[in-house]
Amino acid sequence: MARINLLPWREELRRQQRVEYFTILGMCAAAAALVVIGVHLYYGALVKQQETRNGYLNDQIALLDKKIEEIREIEKEKQSLIDRLSAIEQLQTSRPIIVHLFDEMVTTLPEGVYLTEILQRGDQLTVRGIAQSNARVSSYMRRMDESQWITSPQLDIIQTGNQGGRRIADFVLKAKQTAPKSEEDKEGEE
Repeated sequence: MARINLLPWREELRRQQRVEYFTILGMCAAAAALVVIGVHLYYGALVKQQETRNGYLNDQIALLDKKIEEIREIEKEKQSLIDRLSAIEQLQTSRPIIVHLFDEMVTTLPEGVYLTEILQRGDQLTVRGIAQSNARVSSYMRRMDESQWITSPQLDIIQTGNQGGRRIADFVLKAKQTAPKSEEDKEGEE
């Protein structure tokens, strides 16, 4: 049998297999590195895109906050104007009422009763005066109670004394100022 030395051929085959193995290993490592770099770049782009969106949204939110603040300021001004208009309307409507009130005070005032002070707070009236007798104060209160513009008279204080040889009664009355209901209000209640 012939002796053939196969060692160099096997050695050459192993070297060639080793080169192929390392070449494939290098290619796999390069492919893995490329995949990792690609995934990193892809997610980096997604993060950058989301940050851009977030920045845009934050800018829009800041603009809306400014607009909301402007709207609040406008609403405050609107409420202030509404309050002013309501005060003006109230003054306009109450302007003739005071004339009626003074007219009614004169027409309800009986002979022998003199008013020294009239004080009004809201719809509350405080009337101070002097009468020749307690009966005249009672008559004044009855007339006030029958009035359309003055209601609920209540006697707070009455003091009897002498002045210049005459007997007089100092009194303090409290009453409420009202306005008679118009025909429209009366129909609305029915």
